[in-house]
Amino acid sequence: MDWKPSDTRDKPLYKQIAEYIERRITYGEFPPGSLLPSERTLAKELQVNRSTIVAAYDLLRASGVIETRHGSGTRVSTDIWGISRTRVPNWRQIVETGSFLPNLPLIRQIRKETMEGDLIDLASGELSADLFPNRALRSILSSEEFDGHLGYEHPQGNVPLRETLSAHVKTWRDIDSTPSSILITSGAQQALHLIVQCLLKPGDAVAIEDPSYCYSLPLFQSAGLRTFLLPVDKYGANPDDLAALHRKHRIKMAFLNPNFQNPTGTLLDLSRRKRFLELSAEFGIPLVEDDPYSVTSFHGEKIPTLKSLDRNGTVLYISSLTKIVASGLRIGWIIGPQTVIERLADAKQQVDFGHSIFPQWIANRFLSSADFPEHIAMLREELRKKRDLLVSALHQCLPTEVEFTVPEGGIHLWCSVKQTDNESRLLKAAIKRGVVFVPGSVMGSKKGYARFTFGRAEKDSITDAIQRFSEALRDVIPS
Repeated sequence: MDWKPSDTRDKPLYKQIAEYIERRITYGEFPPGSLLPSERTLAKELQVNRSTIVAAYDLLRASGVIETRHGSGTRVSTDIWGISRTRVPNWRQIVETGSFLPNLPLIRQIRKETMEGDLIDLASGELSADLFPNRALRSILSSEEFDGHLGYEHPQGNVPLRETLSAHVKTWRDIDSTPSSILITSGAQQALHLIVQCLLKPGDAVAIEDPSYCYSLPLFQSAGLRTFLLPVDKYGANPDDLAALHRKHRIKMAFLNPNFQNPTGTLLDLSRRKRFLELSAEFGIPLVEDDPYSVTSFHGEKIPTLKSLDRNGTVLYISSLTKIVASGLRIGWIIGPQTVIERLADAKQQVDFGHSIFPQWIANRFLSSADFPEHIAMLREELRKKRDLLVSALHQCLPTEVEFTVPEGGIHLWCSVKQTDNESRLLKAAIKRGVVFVPGSVMGSKKGYARFTFGRAEKDSITDAIQRFSEALRDVIPS
């Protein structure tokens, strides 16, 4: 076969092959009922993977051009020009052309490995089971009678929980709010989706940090937004960059993670916080503050959130219990102007008819109990110990290969990894040795970085994890 697909073209290989075969059928080279080459044979002839031929045949089969019968191979449809044949939906094409984009391949690979593999997990952004307040939650479940109702909840979430959250954010984060300014969500992730889907439209320009957790999320691309980057240094994102971007692109909204940022662990400088707020009011740019970590400060000081400093009502504040209590509770919230909250609540009702009452009831009981401050004190101490173990292991195992700034809160440590630019190969080598991490490019525009999350791993496995990573790194460093 003289023809070969070209990987330099914009069109995927399997589509090129499907179109080529369909042309040959149209020209009569493969008449109705004739046998087509097997997947393995055609893959060898065209010098492609067998999976590429499978995809091409799936596309032709969905179009009714070919048919496959068990034991007789793949043939050109005998009713190719008729209307009596049945057609199988081309599920592969349907999946690929949906408007809601899938996660990045590396993210899907990492998630699969952490769920199915027996690995030391330095990738998952959650707490280990021993850091959950299990005793307190068991006590709530066993000793207190559920006094709620099992019908649909208020569109904004359970009223007692919103009242408790209003008091909580005042005590722990210096944020003034009312229950009517709060929307309960299924974690911070749903909060971000609601904001993007309801308050922005295709073509809008938004600013996100670089590196950033938001960088890994396809929701901005799914919504047709134009994203522009705010580089993060040791003092956090720079408000001057937002001003420059706005002059050039008319930024509609800015997303910030200012408190022990994911992934860098940095704390946004106070002067920069104030300047962001000034620019927000000057240009009318809403700031979305994603704050899962501020109460984890290892020194115990209260972090001045953007929302606590906001005097003009320009900040939408997102937080959750995922990183400080338990990820499985799925309790998050948004604080903002009531008109915005009502719009987002309406959208949430369309998606899920409101949040389940049971996790809201548990969260309300726990947040309003004496167990919560005790839990936070324990959490800070245990996360600090994990951080110290990780830092010590990096100094011991990789004294010259990595550079990093030690975080003072949160669960992430961001490393510059020298002498490697093949992140996929490094990740595979690390997984082979039994440890998983997040490659830097998943979180930002630059390669040569790694995010180590110390919240999920057990303390006695952290040193071993870095030892395994160092061995994987040496496997892939060019000699």
